[in-house]
Amino acid sequence: MRFLPDAEQRAFTASLHAMLSAADTPAVVRDWSRGDHASGRALWSRIAEAGVFGLAVPQEYGGLEPHPVELALAFVELGRHAVPGPLVETVAAAVLLEDPPSAGRFLPGLVAGTDLATVAAPAGPALDGHASALRLALDGDAATLRLAVTADGLYLSTGAAGPVRRCLDPARRLTPLAPQGELLTADPPRERALTWGRLAVAAQALGVGLALLDRTVAYVGQRTQFGVPIGSFQAVKHRLADAMTALEFARPLVLGAATSLRPADVAAAKLKACEAAYGAARAALQLHGAIGYTAEFDLSLWLTRARALRTAWGAPEECRKLVLDDALKGPAGP
Repeated sequence: MRFLPDAEQRAFTASLHAMLSAADTPAVVRDWSRGDHASGRALWSRIAEAGVFGLAVPQEYGGLEPHPVELALAFVELGRHAVPGPLVETVAAAVLLEDPPSAGRFLPGLVAGTDLATVAAPAGPALDGHASALRLALDGDAATLRLAVTADGLYLSTGAAGPVRRCLDPARRLTPLAPQGELLTADPPRERALTWGRLAVAAQALGVGLALLDRTVAYVGQRTQFGVPIGSFQAVKHRLADAMTALEFARPLVLGAATSLRPADVAAAKLKACEAAYGAARAALQLHGAIGYTAEFDLSLWLTRARALRTAWGAPEECRKLVLDDALKGPAGP
């Protein structure tokens, strides 16, 4: 089976790519890492105007109806440009807030981009794959809507309970949330929100990997050694070919998972896309040499993102177990 975007989907991603290319996202990422959210919020509004967040929201609440394939295509571009912020968490929040009272109250703001949502879970196997004694939320300092998922239900958090904690990716800022406040629903769709979140992470990781590959190909064509570009060396070609092959194998898995939305399919896509992006990051770091380690060099923004996404919303071993358990169950009966 071939998974190819149609003309309308290609036009959508092309317009999103053009908008993000003109936005100087490396500067936005560095502002966000320092806790300056002004440029990031401005970019967030433009992404919302493009309809990205409406792709997870029913039309009656201002959305475009759930379109997981288009959402995945959009998140590839968001990853390609290293856009910061709780992007995945906002998508998951849109799924968690499906009950009419909460949906009417919160979803229009998410679609319009006036609200940024983050989601946190308690210790143990968390909704986002992180385990912690504290309830940590990505960008809880920037989010205007903070949700806490517990065994008792979905709560509206009253705010931050401590200072921001740094992640390997400086643009991923973790904030401990205060004890839960208002109970929004006792039975939120945890598994469906996790599936949509993992799909968004997989697509984002694919975009990160593609950006790393593009930047590395351009670099090895410019850097010379022994009077010739290092990209002409066979070992370099093989390394880049391996990275490209892994990413191209991940692409149909991501689009296929977006089509089926089966938890096991999405877990397989996340596993493959994140591993491919991590492999592209390792190749990029090696082929850039010492300059690749420097925070001042823009490549680092994608290197750290690839590593952070690898364990976000489900570590590799967790995704492998889900895929294996699904395979062992065999085909569904009549």
